[in-house]
Amino acid sequence: MGHTGEGELLEQAVTEPSAEAQLQFLTKLQRLFNEGDFVATYKYATLMALAELAVELGQDDENALDLTHGQIAQKLIELYWQQAAPYSSGRSGSTSEVLIQNAGVQAAVVAAIEQFRLQHSGITLQTARSLPSYKELLNSVSTTASAQPLKYLQNMGGHTDTFLYERQRGSIRLLPGVMYCLRRFQPLVNQLSRQHWVAHIKRNRRNHTVLGEADDLESFLFETSRQSLGVVSRGLRKLVNGRCFYCRNVLQEADVDHFVPFALYPRDLMQNFVLAHPSCNRSKSNTLAAKEHLDRWMGYAYDHKDHLLEIGREAGVASDPEASRAVVHWSYTCAAQQGAQAWRRPGQYETVTMDYLGAL
Repeated sequence: MGHTGEGELLEQAVTEPSAEAQLQFLTKLQRLFNEGDFVATYKYATLMALAELAVELGQDDENALDLTHGQIAQKLIELYWQQAAPYSSGRSGSTSEVLIQNAGVQAAVVAAIEQFRLQHSGITLQTARSLPSYKELLNSVSTTASAQPLKYLQNMGGHTDTFLYERQRGSIRLLPGVMYCLRRFQPLVNQLSRQHWVAHIKRNRRNHTVLGEADDLESFLFETSRQSLGVVSRGLRKLVNGRCFYCRNVLQEADVDHFVPFALYPRDLMQNFVLAHPSCNRSKSNTLAAKEHLDRWMGYAYDHKDHLLEIGREAGVASDPEASRAVVHWSYTCAAQQGAQAWRRPGQYETVTMDYLGAL
């Protein structure tokens, strides 16, 4: 009997939706953005949350996936946490206010997080999770998610098209094939949701006096602040003895790099942050790293998990080893299926294969 390699087993195990089913998913997703009733930013946040959970908890097959309201609520809090802080464009005469995310009164999730943050001044989300009152916030957001975006998300063109999930008591069930499609098209779902989210906030007249001609709104809404990245940089420099993660040479200047590029998976996790020379960071750009770097990352994320947790708590960046590993596995699986190139060093690349996944 011949030997079957790990890559062959992985490929054989995947039962994916047909090309027609995947095209139908994309068509309905497009309709949802064009015809859906988006009176608040909830639906964009919920779509992003479902795609992230599919990546972090799901697999590349046609099976259904159950997600609790609590899991979805946790994602919504992560997405809205920074947005519940006052925004200022920095221009002369501008005000500093929490941006309005609803056509009527402030969105309930944003209001609840804003109130929580006012009660616990200066706290980070990671520290907040350890407080007894955080459970109340989570329950509140979970109730809102069930009553509003999860109830109405699939409404478009004047009727409900149940193509993403079925609602259950305390949870939803992603329909067969949806988990796979959300994983495969996660970058597209995220990009479209972010674009529409930014446009929704800009269209709201009550935000005009705060925003002005702001060109940094997307960064404020979705990216880790420079202040937090500074904390991450200082912590990582001590952790790695001042050496570049990629070339291993001593650092003078240093960039905080996303091991899995932010363009591919735009969620900040401490395990995904590495310290690199600016030249290495620019050269790697938005590509995945080669196998030698992937092997090193596995040891880095495991050996330093406690230190990364502490840095994340100080910087306000989530630390989640299991989610990080799932994201890395997903990203390299997608790359291997597409025959993508991985960066070794400036000017040198190699093809990603299923053999990469042996490290994971």
